[in-house]
Amino acid sequence: MNLQARLCCHSERSEAATQQTKSARPGFQSLICSGPALSNRNSQRCLKAWPRASHSLAALSLDMTVRFTRGVLPSLLATVAITGLSSAVSAKESYKFDPSGSTIGFSVHQFLGTTRGRFASFSGRIEVDREHPEKSSVTAQIDVQSIDTKIKKRDDHLRSAEFFNVEKFPRITFKSRTVKRTGPQTGDVLGDLTMHGVTKPITLHVKLVTPTNETGRTRWSVATEPIMRRDFNLMFAPAAESVSGISQTVAIDIEIEAKRAD
Repeated sequence: MNLQARLCCHSERSEAATQQTKSARPGFQSLICSGPALSNRNSQRCLKAWPRASHSLAALSLDMTVRFTRGVLPSLLATVAITGLSSAVSAKESYKFDPSGSTIGFSVHQFLGTTRGRFASFSGRIEVDREHPEKSSVTAQIDVQSIDTKIKKRDDHLRSAEFFNVEKFPRITFKSRTVKRTGPQTGDVLGDLTMHGVTKPITLHVKLVTPTNETGRTRWSVATEPIMRRDFNLMFAPAAESVSGISQTVAIDIEIEAKRAD
């Protein structure tokens, strides 16, 4: 049914309704223009044309459904899938140690005092899986040459073959094996500590001090049981051990500031 025929049908219906209104309200004729009543021929033409129009509308609706199914729907599903993947990826975060804001230190008793020191050069990475914390991981490497106790002569002695032997064992490393969440902001990290050519299991008790901020930085405090020097063959000559008064236990003091990895 073309547009002209539809307008004709609509116009003739409107005019017929106007004639009925005029008959019911005598004063109404002065407000509108009168016209001929709907003809029988046009009435039959309208009635015959409407089924064809309904068929055309149904065909148009079917065509739009096919176009949506073939074109729009796959794109929509792909968008949903990508969004879901992005959410899953964002649940895993990587952080790198920032040595400028971090501390890897130690302290050891000697006679009546305490000697404190630190390592100035180190690196590490934290992989955080918030949905599955047990899949998180930590790795760290410490440059033994960077040991600093504020006394150069002592530092040189610690670097020598008599103690750390940095030429043969230049790095201390840690690699996590399991991670267990112990609280909203705490966890235990069990891993392998390798030092002076010896690998021993160790558990780090970590606490999130500063959650990730707008700069992508976070801060963690780390505690662990004291390390025994003899477990890593870090012993002076017997004569020196007997007179030095240096304790076998070494306390660890670690605080890590990490920044979001690119």
